[in-house]
Amino acid sequence: MDTALFFWNNIISTCGVPKMIISDRDPKLTSEFCNNLYDMLGTKFAFSTAYHPQTDGLAERMIQGMEDILRRFCAYGMEDKDHEGYTHDWVTLLPAVQLAYNTSQHSTTGKTPALVEKGWNPLLPVDHLKKNHLNIHPTAKDFHDM
Repeated sequence: MDTALFFWNNIISTCGVPKMIISDRDPKLTSEFCNNLYDMLGTKFAFSTAYHPQTDGLAERMIQGMEDILRRFCAYGMEDKDHEGYTHDWVTLLPAVQLAYNTSQHSTTGKTPALVEKGWNPLLPVDHLKKNHLNIHPTAKDFHDM
């Protein structure tokens, strides 16, 4: 049931029903319940070939990109702060990593994933920074110049 809720909350509710899912042989995605769900929704399910990295090439490349971004965030002290100081819980950084990845132009398509998926790029906080407001605080200009 957890997989079905995840599927609804994170995939169907934001992107709609997928035509096809390609996955490794994760038991969470291959259960009888999930197979019935895919059948009911008309979603085709295909397995990637075990120990064949070319099959998972695009997914693996995306994961490498995410790992690289997370490493950089953690290495440069961009951890999420709690009331006791810094935490190194990388899970709290995932929304920021997702936004950074989805709004970065990719060499394969020449477009951002957000543009490819949704047809538009989301506005970012930096898009709203006005040059004439940078003198409010000395670090505002530094933030803008990053």
